[in-house]
Amino acid sequence: MPADPDSRPRSAWFVPVTVAVSAAVLIVAIVMMTGTSGSTGEEADPAAQAEGEGGAETNFAEAETRDGEDLLAVGPEDAPVVLVMFSDYQCPYCAAWTDETLPAMMEHVEDDELRIEWRDVNVYGPASERSARASYAAALQGQFLEYNNALFADGRTRTEANLSEDKLIALAEDLGLAPERFSEDLASEETAELIADNEDFAIDLGITATPVFVMGGQPIIGGQPTSQFETAFDSAFDAAQ
Repeated sequence: MPADPDSRPRSAWFVPVTVAVSAAVLIVAIVMMTGTSGSTGEEADPAAQAEGEGGAETNFAEAETRDGEDLLAVGPEDAPVVLVMFSDYQCPYCAAWTDETLPAMMEHVEDDELRIEWRDVNVYGPASERSARASYAAALQGQFLEYNNALFADGRTRTEANLSEDKLIALAEDLGLAPERFSEDLASEETAELIADNEDFAIDLGITATPVFVMGGQPIIGGQPTSQFETAFDSAFDAAQ
């Protein structure tokens, strides 16, 4: 369970990935940590990391859907570049990215140059899955991004106790959402199925740890600095012209 968000340090957050529950993912995480935080100062090869994370045959271009009915997305369907974020609401690196890098990416969204799609992997278990359902319930009222950002307020995750059903409903009410409708959508079978489908989608791509990003069909593994995302966006944008 993550530390209390009021006490978790925010330094050096770009250690690559949080560790999932399987031994295979643990090995991947160790490899990535060695590749990105060694004493040489050299950046790890994203392609090599992606092979461990998604498998040698993974086509990461399939991560983007450009579905106009996708409520867990912002930006135009025909944007030149799509960024897909595979996330977990108990992942501290996901929280830090949301606080530090998402604002820069949103500038490209506002310029109709970028679309961002979110997919929950829920590697931390029931509280993560419940939070993912809550974010979709908020999306059904047109406030996915606001709710997502509130769950990651100040770049920190909430404690598991603060991801209880009552706390998630209270947060929705604080954001001005209709609490009764939110509660119904949170508990609905439709919501549970969509979240399960998104999780299966990530697993089919071989993604079992968070965060993982796909920008213009190219993977970015782990929490990386904003500059790396800007470089990846520029490259993908140029390629799309």
